[in-house]
Amino acid sequence: MKEHSGDAAFYAHLTSITMELPMKNFEKKYKVGIIGATGMVGQRLITLLHSHPWFEISLLAASANSAGRSYKEAAGKRWVMEMPCPEDVLEMTVYDATADMKFIADSVDFVFCAVNMKKDEIKALEEAYAKLECPVISNNSAHRATPDVPMIIPEINPEHAEIIPFQRKRLGTERGFIAVKSNCSLQSYVPAFAPLKSEFGIKKALVCTYQAVSGAGKTFETMPEIIDNVIPFIGGEEEKSEIEPLKIWGKIEDGKIIPADSPSITAQCLRVPVLDGHMAAVFVSFDKKPTKEQMIDAWKNFSGKPQELDLPSAPKQFLYYFEEDNRPQPKLDRNLENGMAVSIGRLREDTQYDYKFICLSHNTLRGAAGGAVLMAELLADGGYFN
Repeated sequence: MKEHSGDAAFYAHLTSITMELPMKNFEKKYKVGIIGATGMVGQRLITLLHSHPWFEISLLAASANSAGRSYKEAAGKRWVMEMPCPEDVLEMTVYDATADMKFIADSVDFVFCAVNMKKDEIKALEEAYAKLECPVISNNSAHRATPDVPMIIPEINPEHAEIIPFQRKRLGTERGFIAVKSNCSLQSYVPAFAPLKSEFGIKKALVCTYQAVSGAGKTFETMPEIIDNVIPFIGGEEEKSEIEPLKIWGKIEDGKIIPADSPSITAQCLRVPVLDGHMAAVFVSFDKKPTKEQMIDAWKNFSGKPQELDLPSAPKQFLYYFEEDNRPQPKLDRNLENGMAVSIGRLREDTQYDYKFICLSHNTLRGAAGGAVLMAELLADGGYFN
């Protein structure tokens, strides 16, 4: 099945840079496990990690139903990536993420976790891995509100990694910790806010997100109700869109991440008939209103720690601004910079807010698996897996 685009480009990109990038201070590649390997995000992780210059896939795990089978048998027809699953991965044995936890933790340097379980079960699972001295890079929402668990967008709040020693103290670990990604829809508009917030101050924002079916782990084949339709509800998404940015913009105090008090964000989230790419219609008011030219310059000139460090998965240009009235579009622009860039367009003044504009990001690359890999690269460079 070839319903998703972007994998082949990103895979080719990582393959091409394998021989070009220095290995920093790494004597060998980190061995990584993928927990939840048969799901859509797990599949994305496989495509991104297969020829990664710093990480190698050493172990795959999923539910008890898949355990003991080859990945080819376990994933079967559920493989939905554009590129074929790598042959060596197809032959790997899938382990039970719960029953084989000790073996998994002892076999890898860290794990990526993207499981489909109840929230309390995920919290317990991830904390158990951390307590087994196995760092966890999580695509799940379970620990996003935990005060000493960093929720990192690498270009925006890399300093939140500094909370990890406090978390280790609470867990009683030397190596083990949990770091999480934010909600995938935030990856479209929060990056666009970053350079504006620091320079002009943001009072309030209204955001309407139009989210692809892959954000629900679906395709058009497995979600036929979305064809010729829009579903005006995605459970829990609006609360995440309003609350999670405040943690990202928060600061570390007394061993906890204290969320920011502002800006005030209100959100509506809709599921739309698009395969990949979350779009956001954004309305924003500032403490000090900038000009259009100042906003566009701020976007074009913005870069972060991943660009400074030249991390393998980092886009060269993080924020793109399109002058055309009909851009960005998911079909045309979601794969910019191998799916790791954020696209912005249609900036204009508004009658009730200062400005309004449109944002777009690839939800399973920048918003999920790719963002997790980039976060892992940031942490690896900082020595957190040593």
